[in-house]
Amino acid sequence: MRLLVVVDMQKDFIDGTLGFEGASAIIPGIKAKIAEYKAAGDEVVYTLDTHGEDYLETQEGRKLPVVHCIKGTDGHKLASELEGDLADCRCFEKPVFGSAELGEYIGKLDFESVELCGLVSNICVISNAVVARTFAPEAEIIVDSSLTASAFPDLHKAALDVLSGIQVTVI
Repeated sequence: MRLLVVVDMQKDFIDGTLGFEGASAIIPGIKAKIAEYKAAGDEVVYTLDTHGEDYLETQEGRKLPVVHCIKGTDGHKLASELEGDLADCRCFEKPVFGSAELGEYIGKLDFESVELCGLVSNICVISNAVVARTFAPEAEIIVDSSLTASAFPDLHKAALDVLSGIQVTVI
């Protein structure tokens, strides 16, 4: 069985406090990828970047002092275009870039591949690809470069290069 992980496709990363041009452009491709996986009987899960009201007092908040993805706010929600597609999928809320809970879940099941898409390529996508590689060392880990993005094209390219260097299949 294959696993698709849709990473942090939340309003704050698309058109909210950390939104950027090009973030919404990947939504149609992600919708198609979700449909492809579901039609094949494969599994789809998603992550939500999740912070509390104390965000600015956290390690991340001190280094990135932009309040975002506060649980219960509109910015924490999935992009409305993906809500229906992911309504029946397992969600992993994560307070940091990579999800330990997702890693443990991946490690318990015998996936032949784990594919990641979503936002942001050079932060949470790369972090969760490393988590997937760690917990499923024999699975093929895949990142579709057309279904991830960053506000910084140079960091996007660098993230894809690093992923290739750690034996992630970048398509």
